[in-house]
Amino acid sequence: MSAWKNSFVRLSPIRGWLLDVYPSGPNQVTVWIIAENGERVRLVDNFTPRIYVSGAISDLKTLAGKIENSESVAGMRFADKYADFMEAKKKKVLEVDMTDYRRTPFFARKILRLGGYERFQLHNVDVPISQAYLYEKDIFPLAHVVVVDTGEKLSYVLLDSAERVDYEIPPLRSMWLNVTVKKGPLQRFTDEIETISLEFENKTTIIGDGNEKDKLLKLVETVKKVDPDLVYTHGGDSFLFPYLAYRAFVNGVLNDFVLSRDAIPLKAKKGRGRTFFSYGRVYHKAPLRRLYGRIHIDVDNTFIYTACGLEGLIEVSRTCRVPLHTASRSSIGSIMSSLQLYTAWKEEILIPWKKREPETFKSAWELLVADRGGFVFEPKLGFHTDVFEVDFTSMFPMLMLKHNISAETVLCKCCPNSKLKVPELGYNICEKRQGIVPKTLDILLKKRLKYKSLLKDAHDEKSKHAYNMRQGALKWILVTCFGYLGYRNARFGKVDAHISVCAFARDALLKTVRMAEERGFEVVHGIVDSLWLKKPEASPKEIVEFCQEVSNAIGVPLNVEGKYRWIVFLPSKVLSGVPVLNRYYGVFDDGRVKMRGIEARRSDTPQFICRAQIDMINKLASASNFQGFKAKIPEALNILANYVDKLLKKQVDISEMLITKRLSKSPSQYVHNVFQAIAAKQLERAGFEVHSGQTVQYVILDAKKQEN
Repeated sequence: MSAWKNSFVRLSPIRGWLLDVYPSGPNQVTVWIIAENGERVRLVDNFTPRIYVSGAISDLKTLAGKIENSESVAGMRFADKYADFMEAKKKKVLEVDMTDYRRTPFFARKILRLGGYERFQLHNVDVPISQAYLYEKDIFPLAHVVVVDTGEKLSYVLLDSAERVDYEIPPLRSMWLNVTVKKGPLQRFTDEIETISLEFENKTTIIGDGNEKDKLLKLVETVKKVDPDLVYTHGGDSFLFPYLAYRAFVNGVLNDFVLSRDAIPLKAKKGRGRTFFSYGRVYHKAPLRRLYGRIHIDVDNTFIYTACGLEGLIEVSRTCRVPLHTASRSSIGSIMSSLQLYTAWKEEILIPWKKREPETFKSAWELLVADRGGFVFEPKLGFHTDVFEVDFTSMFPMLMLKHNISAETVLCKCCPNSKLKVPELGYNICEKRQGIVPKTLDILLKKRLKYKSLLKDAHDEKSKHAYNMRQGALKWILVTCFGYLGYRNARFGKVDAHISVCAFARDALLKTVRMAEERGFEVVHGIVDSLWLKKPEASPKEIVEFCQEVSNAIGVPLNVEGKYRWIVFLPSKVLSGVPVLNRYYGVFDDGRVKMRGIEARRSDTPQFICRAQIDMINKLASASNFQGFKAKIPEALNILANYVDKLLKKQVDISEMLITKRLSKSPSQYVHNVFQAIAAKQLERAGFEVHSGQTVQYVILDAKKQEN
C-alpha cells in the first residue's frame, strides 16, 4: 500500500496524474495527485473565485461604491472582457473577487436587486468551483503534470494534452463495496447490517463478525488499508451510503465513519435527489454521495459509465474538463457544456448567468418553413433483399462545424451580406469569426475520427476495447451538441441555430437521395442521417463509390453500414397498413442481426420475452432469401412454443419476468391504476420514498385485479 500525505509545503516538484479536485475552504481548493512513484499526495491551493458585472460604465462605478465594503467582496477592478458573446468586441466590466464561493449566489441576487433587475448582467456566477479551477489552471482530470507547491499556490507544468489519444492512465486501485441487510428484499434504514463485502485485486473480504459498530469500524479500517482510488457501488447515491452513515449515527460512530482519503465523515442526510424532464421523458437523479480524494462511482446512477465503461468516463472527463466524480453522474449535455464553458473561459468570453437571447421573431409562414426537423422517407413495408444501409458520420456535428453554426454566428449583425446562407431559410452566417460551438466540436470530431482509425488498426483486444469505449463516449457528446443548440437553458444556444442545422441536414439528405436515384438505387427507407437503398445485384464497389461521391459533394463522410441479406420493415400495431419509422429487423451478409423498435429492444420488456424474441429472430436469420425465410417460420414458432411451455410449467425465474417502468409523475398524481402506479403505491405503503422519474419493477400476477 502506498502512503498518502497531508498537505504541507513541498518545494520539490511532484510528477504524476491529477486524480481529484474539490473546494475545501472559502478560497481554497484541495488537489490529489497520483505520483509516478505510486504515492497519493494531497495538496492545497489558494483559489479566488471571480464574478463579473456588465452594464453602463456609470452604473458600474456607482455599484462599485455600494459594494466595496461588502463582506462578500475581497477586491474588485475594471477589466476588458467579451461580456456579450453575441458581439465580437470587448467592453469594460466590473471584476469582483469573492471572499467565499458559497456566498456567490446570494451576492449575485443582491446586485440584481441594486440594479432594479434591469441595469446589470452577471457572468461566471454559477460555474462549479472545481471546473473553474481546472479552466483557470488549464488542466484536466488524470492529466500528466508536474506540480510545485510553493506554500502560497500550486504551479503546474502540463506534460499532457486533452487532444491526445495515446495518453497514459496511471494504475488505479479499485474496490467494490456491497452490503447485505438482515431483513427481507425491501431494505430500510432501520434494518441492521448483516455483512459487508469488499472486492479488490480479485479478492473478496467479508466483514460479518461482531456487532454492527464493529462491522462499520472494520469497514473504515479496511478501506484505509487498501486505499482505493475508485469505489464502486450499486445504489451508493440513492441508498447504500446514506444507509451506512445512518447506521454509523445509530451506533455513535458517525464522526469516525470516514471512507474518503480526506478526514471527512460520510454524511447521513437522505437527500431527495432531482427530478427533471428531457426529450419527452421524466428522469430522477439520486443526490451525489461524495468521497474526497477517492472517486465514488454508483453504477446505478451513471449514464456514461454504464454506456462506455471507465475508459469512456475518463475520456469525457479529460476532454471536457469535468472532475471524474461529477462526470460519472452528470448528463451528457452537462458534460458537453463544460467544454463550451472552457472554450469561452480561455478566450475571455464571459459566461452568462441568466440566458437572455430570444428566438428571432418569425411569421406563421416562416415558422412553417423553418421548424420542420430532419427529413424522413417512410419505409416500404414488408420483406426486402439487396438492401444497403448507409449513414453519415456525426452528420449534425459535422454540419455545425463545416458551416460555422453557433448562436452568435447565425443571423449575426456583422455579416448581413454573408455568402454563407442557410438553405430554404436564407439566414446569413458569420464569415469573420468561428463560433464557440464549432470550436468545441472541432476537438471532439477530430478525436473520435482518430479513435475509429486506431480501432481499425488495433490488433490486441485490450486496445480495441479502450478505443471503442472512448469513441463511443465522444459519440454521445456529439449527439447531444445538436439538441443543446435549441435547449432553452443552454448558455450558448439559440433556436435559430438549431433550425439552421436541420435545414442543412434536410438539404444534404435530399441531395443524397437524388444522387442515389441517378445511380439506379431505390430508396426503401430514410431517416434524418441514414438511408436504406435497394438495387438488385449491386456490387460492394458500386456502393462504396457512391458513398465517396456523396461525401465529396456534401462535405460529411457517408459510410456503408452493411448489406442486408434481408430486412423486414414492420407496420404499426394499431394501423396494420401504416409503416413505423424505426421498427424493423434484419440480418447483414456477415450474419449480424439488427433490430429496432421491437420488444427485444425495449427497456421495459421482461428478460424472458426478450430472449424468446431474439432466439426466434436468430433462427430466421439463417435464411438467405424469402423462400428460406418462410420455411424457417415453423421452426421459429416451435421456439415460441417451448418458451410458452416453460412459462406454463413455472420453470422461469421470477427475476426474468420483471417489468421495468419509469414513473412520469408522483404515485399520488396518477388518476388511473396503471401497473407502475400500483407498484409505486405499494412501495410507498411499505415505507419507501418514491419520486417521479424513478423506475419501478413489478411482476403481474393477476392483470384483472387492478387494486392498490
